[in-house]
Formats: sequence, structure tokens, C-alpha cells
Amino acid sequence: MFLPLCLLVYYGVPKVLCGGTEGRIIVSNYILLVFSLIFYAFGGVKYLLLIALVILVNWGAGFLCSKESHGDGLRRVGLIGAILCDMGLLFFFKYFNLFVATIENLFYAGELTDAERTAGVLSGTGTGALGIPEIILPVGISFFTFQALSYVIDVYKDDVDVQTNPFYFALYISCFPQLIAGPIVHYKDIAGQLTDRSVGSYEFAEGIKRFCFGLSKKVLIANTLASVVDKIWDMDISQLDCTVAWLGAFCYSFQIYFDFSGYSDMAIGLGKMFGFDFKENFNHPYRSESIREFWRRWHISLSTWFRDYVYIPLGGSRCSAVKMYFNIFVVFLLTGIWHGANWTFLVWGVVYGILLILERLFLGKLLEKNPIKFFNRLLIFIIVTLLWVVFRANTIMAAATYISRMFVGGFRPLNLLNYLSGMSVITFVFACLFGGFVQAHMSVKAVKGNAFVCLGLLLLSLLFLVNNTYNPFIYYQF
Repeated sequence: MFLPLCLLVYYGVPKVLCGGTEGRIIVSNYILLVFSLIFYAFGGVKYLLLIALVILVNWGAGFLCSKESHGDGLRRVGLIGAILCDMGLLFFFKYFNLFVATIENLFYAGELTDAERTAGVLSGTGTGALGIPEIILPVGISFFTFQALSYVIDVYKDDVDVQTNPFYFALYISCFPQLIAGPIVHYKDIAGQLTDRSVGSYEFAEGIKRFCFGLSKKVLIANTLASVVDKIWDMDISQLDCTVAWLGAFCYSFQIYFDFSGYSDMAIGLGKMFGFDFKENFNHPYRSESIREFWRRWHISLSTWFRDYVYIPLGGSRCSAVKMYFNIFVVFLLTGIWHGANWTFLVWGVVYGILLILERLFLGKLLEKNPIKFFNRLLIFIIVTLLWVVFRANTIMAAATYISRMFVGGFRPLNLLNYLSGMSVITFVFACLFGGFVQAHMSVKAVKGNAFVCLGLLLLSLLFLVNNTYNPFIYYQF
């Protein structure tokens, strides 16, 4: 009910109340802001105070960072204050539970053995000795804090003008199509659209098509594969044979891609319906022929954010080789930390950093010289899949156990029948085809442009949604 009602009010009320284009945009902005805050309140009304705090602090910091109004000293105060506030909130909500669990395991472990203490520290599971309740992670906090920081940093760098209207800035932070799980929108990319945008029938239709394709990727492919993945991970992974372990790993690779890219497609489509042009967040990453290319195609908005606000300020590649390798390592260390308070994310980010450094040293040249690019793509996909196992695991020990079963678990193909249904087999085939293979060999523009295909996908997705209550979004947890 939410989206149809929002669209009806968004387009109906300004047309009735306002005659000019400028007046319509002003009223439309306030309407979209109200609906966005209502949307976020579904995740917890109390968290409206949190997002309001982020909005007010960063809007105020923008004025302090203005080059036209203040000197360098006050501007630095504004920038540092915003960074401390945003990162402080992010680290508190993401890492407080891990901090408490570590303290409990190290100093209040009672009769636990040293091995049990170590396991507790590595898994982030506390003993409950301090009696401190766990902090619930607010939905979307990793995304809207990074968006707020991009505004403050861009104002400080004099790349954008200060947004004097607090409600327009609030709309930029809370705009509901991409509020929950991205893509991360840079203020400089959307500043002009806050005051000057229009939606014709063609743009609106394109938004609907993009939304339908995103929804179908999420509901039809990601959810179906998720049931296979969860069934495998719910087993005793130390007893998995290699065929089942590889099946779970491959299914998760496609699940997370179609889950997150599907959400991004829906966000981009919804943005088009409201007149906003959000940048692409995925570009068929499983077609990549190197790790470097993979990160240019995967979660582009996050990669771009770290490039613009961490890698380049550190010196980027315009420095000595050793300093460049250090910069790469820092970026991917932070990328792992950004994803959450678990050693698995830290290891996942660090390994990617090491692989990218090795590519710069010699692996990249070897990949470039290989004339059979299919093998490059296959190698990168396997490496990415192994790292997705680390990403998926609850603990680093579980990740190590699972990966070991992928290589020494024994080959028992008949065991696959315990996890696969006709629907999951068909879904897996479609996931392989549309995970980049089809797009690499043919244009799918004609298919996407077919209204009947979009309508069919929408109806099929709605049927799946109605008949299945299992509908998790992976990136909600971030």
C-alpha cells in the first residue's frame, strides 16, 4: 500500500496546490520527506531520533565547513566534528556488542577454559556476566552516515555549495528508495536534482521496468537460492562433502549478487519514478577478469566512496609503490570493518587488500597475458566465491571448516538431491546465465523494454511474495 499511496500524493497534491514547476518541486520534496521518514519508522520509531541527529549534525557541520564563511581552523573543526559524530555512532552501534563480549571473555569468563575464552573472543559471543543488553543495529545506518559524510567532505573541499534548507538536506539523507541498503548517493551527484527535476511518461515507465526487474531478481532468484544456502549452512558443516559444500558456496555467490543488485535496481527504478537519477551500483561483477575489475563492478557506490574519501586523500596511486600498497590495504581493511563487528568481515577485507596488492606486483600482468580470458573469469569467480564463504560464516572457525570441506570433503554427487528441487535447479541455471554470461554475449535491452515481460515478472514476483514469508535482504544487517 505504501508505494501507490506515496506516488498518488506525490504527484496529485502538488498538481492541485501549485501552478508553477518550482512550487511543485518544493511541495513534492516535503511530501517525499514525510513518506521517507514514515518508511524508516517501520524499522523502529525510536530510530527516527537517530537519523534526525545525523541530519542536524551534518547539516550544521556543512555551514562550519563552508570556505566562503569561515577560515581554515573553524572549517577543520566542522569536518572533524562531523567525522567523529558519524563514525562514533557507526562504531557504537556496530561494535559495542563485540566490545562487551570481548571484555566478558577476557575478564569475566568464570570457569571457562582458555580455549573457550579464545573461541568466545573470536566469535564475538559474550558470557552475559556484565548483564549489559545487546544493542540492536539500526537499519541502514552504514549507508546514511556515509552519505552524510560525503556532503560534509564535499563542502569542505569546496566541491558543492552549502545546502541552506534543512528539509532538503533531510530528504537527501532519508530518501526512502535507497535509504535501507544503498546505493550510497554522493551529495554532489544529487544536489541539482533536489531543486530541479522532472518526470515524463518515458522516465516513469523506465523506472517501473527497472523496479520490476530488480524485484524479480530478489524474489525469484535470490530467495530461492537462499533456501538452499540456509539449509546447507544449518547442517553440521564439518560433515559436509565437497559437492554439497561447493553447491552452497556457488548458491550464496549468486544469492548475494541477485539480492543486493536486485535491491539496487529497485532503488534506481523508484528513484526514476520520483525524478531522481541514482548511479549504477553493479555492472555484472562476475564477468570480471581480475580482482581489481571485480571491485570496479561490485557495490560501485561503496568502492567509489572509499576511493574518493579515503584512497585519494591518502595519496592514491600518485606516490611511492610502498605507500600505494599501504593505501590499498587501509581501504580494504576499512571496507571489512564497515561491514560489521565480526572477524570474518575483517579477514574478508584484508584478503582482498592482499590480493589487490599482489595483482599490482605481478598477478595482474599474468592475467593480462593469458589469451584465454574465460579462465581469468573462472579463476576470479572461484576466488570471490571462496571469500563469500568467509563473508557468510558466523565465525572465522566456521569459515575455515567450511572451506576445508570444499577440498577434502569427498565427492558424493548424489547428496545434492537432498538439497535441490526442480525449482532450485532451474533458478540456479538462470542465475548462471543472467549473472553476467548473457549480458556478455548479447544485448538484453529488447527484453527489458518489453512491457509484457515486465508485467509477467511483476505478477510472478507478487505470487512468490504472497506464498512465501521467507524474504530476507542480506544487506539489511549492515
